[in-house]
Amino acid sequence: MSKGPLVTRTELRRRKEEADKEAQRLFEQEQKEADKEYRKKEKEISNFYRKEHKKQKEVTKSRSNEQTKIRERSNTLTKAIIVVGILLAIVIFIVLNL
Repeated sequence: MSKGPLVTRTELRRRKEEADKEAQRLFEQEQKEADKEYRKKEKEISNFYRKEHKKQKEVTKSRSNEQTKIRERSNTLTKAIIVVGILLAIVIFIVLNL
């Protein structure tokens, strides 16, 4: 018969701790590689958009500014039309009375 267990609890615990440490080391290594790949991809993306940003001119217009300009232009044109209409009415009145 056997004199004792083939593997003791302390041996099992030690093996389990070693397996956990190995798994943790592998996980950290994979995480490091994934992080490195992520940074590389992120850098490629940022370089692409930096180039695109350089191609585009800086936007100096806004909708509200454009609407204000259109409103002012519209008011000026309306006033000009009213003045021309009044002058035309005066000219027609003078021509018909002669």
